[in-house]
Formats: sequence, C-alpha cells, structure tokens
Amino acid sequence: MSFSSEVKEELSRCIPEARHCQIAELAAILSVCGQVCISADDKYQIIVHTENVSVARKYFTLLKKTFKIEADIRIRKNTYLKKASVYRVAVNSHEDTVRILQATKFVTPEFEITDDLSTMNHLVVQKDCCKRAFLRGTFLAAGSISDPEKAYHLEIVCTTEERALQVQSILRELELDARIVNRKKNQVVYLKEGSQIVELLGLMEAGISLMNLENIRILKEISNNVNRKVNCETANIGKTVSAAVKQIEDIRYIETHMGFSQLSEGLEEIAV
Repeated sequence: MSFSSEVKEELSRCIPEARHCQIAELAAILSVCGQVCISADDKYQIIVHTENVSVARKYFTLLKKTFKIEADIRIRKNTYLKKASVYRVAVNSHEDTVRILQATKFVTPEFEITDDLSTMNHLVVQKDCCKRAFLRGTFLAAGSISDPEKAYHLEIVCTTEERALQVQSILRELELDARIVNRKKNQVVYLKEGSQIVELLGLMEAGISLMNLENIRILKEISNNVNRKVNCETANIGKTVSAAVKQIEDIRYIETHMGFSQLSEGLEEIAV
C-alpha cells in the first residue's frame, strides 16, 4: 500500500464527534464526487461515484451517523481499468436527499439546486474544527501525497478555479502556504514543504501517518547531516593531501637545484 493510501485509510476511520464537523466533511466529499439527480416528477437523489473504497466507506458511515440514513452501495468494475472498482453510493429517498442538501447548504433558501456541487457554502466551514473536517473530506476524495522517502509533495485536484481558491483560502486561514498550479483542465492546490505537510496531517487528525512521516524526515535529516560531514571531511583531506604533495615537490626542487646545504639548519632538518 502506498503512503497516500495509508493516509486515506487512516482518515476514513476518523469520525468527528460534532455534528457540524460531520456535515462539513460530508459536504466536502459531495463537492468532489457527488451529483444531484432530479427525476421527471421533481424527486431528488444524491449519488457519489468514487474508485476509492476509503471514500465510499467514510461517506456511508457519515450518512448513517449524521442522518441515520442507510445508503445504497453498488460496486462495478471499471471498463477502462480492469482491476479497479467503482463504488456508487446513492441516497434514493427524496426526503433524505432534501435533508442532506439543506444541512450541507447545497440548496438555496428558495430551494434551488444545481448539478454542480463543486463549491461549498462558507457557512458550512465557519469554525476551525469544521475547516479541518472539510480538508479531511477534500483530501480523502481528491488528494494525494507522494512517497516521503522520495519527495515531499501533497496536492488536491480541483475541477474549477473557484473550488481551488476556496481550498487554498481555507488552508491559508490555518496558516498553511498552499499554492495553485494549472494541470491540463484542472487546478491543483499543493504543499511542498515537509513541515507544512506534517502540520496538515495533524490538522486532519492523521496521527499515525504524521508520526511515520516525521520518522522518515528525521532519518533523512540525519542522513543528510552525515553526508554533509563526510563530504566536508573528504574535502579537507583532499586539500591537506594536495598541500602536502606541493610541499614535497618544492623540497625536491630545492634538493635538485641548490641542495639542502643552502637552507637554514631548521629548514634543512624539515626538508630531510
């Protein structure tokens, strides 16, 4: 299992106690991979599609804990990636769908609903604890982190610029210097400093992953310090040897062209 998968597995098992945080995390997952379907008779249905079992499990658990809703789960094989599965988690009840949309503020006071859920209402993430829950759900559904043995890089892929700016804004409110870069049709919010990634893991309550990353950082720092000292010592030895070789050459020159007898007694003793 990759380090990114380990982080997501840990996050999928972290269920916030406060209902407002549960709603914030639900809203984050919906904003990444949720869709509202409206039938011909104006009945609403929410469907989440994901290839990550951790996302499906977390979404299902939050629905049950927050709203006491038993969602319908279906699994099918991805026709393009034979080994991958696609998880479909649906809330088929119109009344349950309305409750979820109202709680997550994806419906206006006039009860207008759009198919695009990519940007969340700021009312859902007013508290710092809700911001952390939002980031946890967002990373779980759209984030990844590189193998820290190779590099420090965490990113969250967003389909719209507005969504990317919202994620960046929340990260910066929590004093994390997130940047945005364009990648094909997406906007990618990213962190590249190990210390910032460690801090974000802490904010998302991924304690085990945080400790694993810190251990890797410590070992890499020790290794880098040892390498720097070895390189420094090697360079000093090289300079010493070069100076000694030059001195020997000078002594041989003196011996050949003028002899040691022309030197003072102290220098003659050294040269010999």
